Amino acid sequence: MPVWQLHPLRVRYQETDRMGVVFHANYATWFEIGRTEWVRRSGVEYRMLEDRGLLLPLVELHIEFLRPARYDDWVTVCTAAAEWTPLKVRFLSAVMAGDLTERHGHAVEGAEPPGELLARGWTRHVWVGRNWKPVRLDREVPDLYPKLAAWAKGG
Repeated sequence: MPVWQLHPLRVRYQETDRMGVVFHANYATWFEIGRTEWVRRSGVEYRMLEDRGLLLPLVELHIEFLRPARYDDWVTVCTAAAEWTPLKVRFLSAVMAGDLTERHGHAVEGAEPPGELLARGWTRHVWVGRNWKPVRLDREVPDLYPKLAAWAKGG
């Protein structure tokens, strides 16, 4: 069962389009915010990995839009690791209506996050070095890999 990390956001006016709903490209940004917070809550920060020459570029993105979010709405970006290997990572993402942290804190376990689903999707990433060639995370940062792998499995 995945453990979803929850991060609330309030929809800004600039994130909406002429139809009055959140412009679709902003969901990709929200997924990235969720991933960054997921990594940060593991006790490791992207900057720490980048300082050691590791990058985690996005190589695939899928988003399914179910219901719109509008200006000034609260939404919660939910992120969980679906696949975690020394070479690649796949994150699940969901955008839910409202601020789920008020009721659930910053993490919840389940096949899906609770509440009204607005959008869902996933991203795939590959660990690379500064030369953009694939690397094995367990070999590059053996001190951090066990911590991240355990976090990906739910803590």
